[in-house]
Amino acid sequence: MPSASPTVAVLDIGSNSIKILIARRDATTGLPVAEKYKTLDARISAGISKTNPRLTEESMTRGLAAIQELLADAAPFAPFETILVATSAVRDAANGPDFRQRVLAATGHAIRILSGDEEANLIGRGLTCDPALAELRDFYVFDLGGGSLECLAFRDRRIAQAASLQLGCVRLTEKFVADPSQPLSPDALARITAHTRGTLAQASFRFDLPPGSVAIGTGGTVTNARVALGLRSGRQLADTDPFVSNNQLRDLLAFTAGLPLPERRQIPGLPPARADVFPTALATLLAVTGHAALPGLHNSLYNLRWGLAAEILAPAPR
Repeated sequence: MPSASPTVAVLDIGSNSIKILIARRDATTGLPVAEKYKTLDARISAGISKTNPRLTEESMTRGLAAIQELLADAAPFAPFETILVATSAVRDAANGPDFRQRVLAATGHAIRILSGDEEANLIGRGLTCDPALAELRDFYVFDLGGGSLECLAFRDRRIAQAASLQLGCVRLTEKFVADPSQPLSPDALARITAHTRGTLAQASFRFDLPPGSVAIGTGGTVTNARVALGLRSGRQLADTDPFVSNNQLRDLLAFTAGLPLPERRQIPGLPPARADVFPTALATLLAVTGHAALPGLHNSLYNLRWGLAAEILAPAPR
C-alpha cells in the first residue's frame, strides 16, 4: 500500500537498464526510505562505441515502453515530484535529443541529462544513505554501467574525487568482443584488461586513500555477481556477504567467459539480457581492483536514484 507520507519517484534511464525508485523521507533520520523499486532491462545503448553513436529505433521503442511501464507503477503512490534522468547512452548519442522529445510527447515528463560529474556525485550521495556504510569515513566507490564507469573517493564521508570514464561494459564489449555469442577469447580478455588499466593510468583519478580503505561496488554487475555466487550455495541476496572478493570475481569470470551465450543465459541469478556483456563487466572490475591493489568490492544497492531522492526530499533550509 502507498505510504501516507509524500513520495518522490526517480526514474534512471541507464545504458543497460531503466530503473525506478519511489521513496519518502524518514522523519527520524531524514534519509530516503524505499516504497518501491524496480528494474527493467532495456539496453538502449546498442552502438554506443561507434564514433558517432546513435540510439536505434528498436532501442528507443524499448526504452519508451520501459519508461511508460515504470511511470504506471509509480502512479498509485501519487508522488509529489517525478524526475527522469539519463546518463551515458542518451548523453553521448547524436540523436539523444530525439529520444528525449519522444519521451516528453508520450509521457509529459522531460528527461534531465546528467553530466559525468553530476552522475558520479549523485551516486556518492546515494551511498551515504546506506545504513551499512554509516561507519565508513574514507572509501572508494566504483559504479559500472553500460556506457561508463563512475569512480569516486571519499575522505571523511565527503567526495574528494569524482571521475566518469568511458569504460562501460556495453561500450567495451562492442569495442573488443567480435562475437558476444561465443565464449570470451583470451585475446579479448587481455585487450579489455589492458584498455581498462591504461585508461585508469591516464585518468586524473588517484588511488591515494589510506591503505586498507574499503572499495564499494554499485551497479548491476557486482549485484548480479553476488546473487549468482549466493545461489550456488542456495542463498538469496539478503543472506549473502556483501563483500565480493577478487577470487570470487575471477572464478565467476572463468566460468561465464567459457560458455557460449545460450548457456550463459541459463546461469541462475544472471539476467539473460545482461549475459552477453557480463564477462566484459567482470573483467573490467577485476582490472580496476588489480590496478588499485584492492582485495575486492563491498556491494551496496544504494546508488544514483537514492542520491536524487535524497536531494529532492531534503528539508528546505530555514
